[in-house]
Amino acid sequence: MDRPAPIDLAAIIDRLENASLAVALEEVSNADNVGGVFRNALAFGAGALLLSPGCCDPLYRKAIRTSMAATLRVPFARVERWPGGLEAVRAAGFALVALTPAADARDIGAFTADPGRPARIALVVGTEGAGLSAAAEAMADARVRIPMAPGVDSLNLATATGIALYRIGERG
Repeated sequence: MDRPAPIDLAAIIDRLENASLAVALEEVSNADNVGGVFRNALAFGAGALLLSPGCCDPLYRKAIRTSMAATLRVPFARVERWPGGLEAVRAAGFALVALTPAADARDIGAFTADPGRPARIALVVGTEGAGLSAAAEAMADARVRIPMAPGVDSLNLATATGIALYRIGERG
């Protein structure tokens, strides 16, 4: 297989015209996590992935294998001007929703049950360990968290992204 030509951000936004869900990854360098997120994105209907410059190459063989080839099916683009380039996604009608384990973030169940929630969402997810940068989190229109049992501080980011995509996709 030949490596496909890169897709730029404007072309990805055009492809999102009929989509209600996208995922943006910040600095996720682990191929297993990148592949897992692509697999979840395909499973839960995300129209595209947006990657910060420090993200692993989704066409790296381990990412392709972990994704069950979803990296070859879900369109993606690098957002070179990170996180400012996400403003173009917002301008296309997507609310930027940051996924964070922070205690002061809104419970994802309450967010998804809110009848006033945005119709189009770009879920913004940071790397394991450090999470989202302050700049990326500051750009978000909302911050959501997945409630966990006491003593557990976080989930694997591919797992958390899958749960969040499922919850966001629920329709009352």
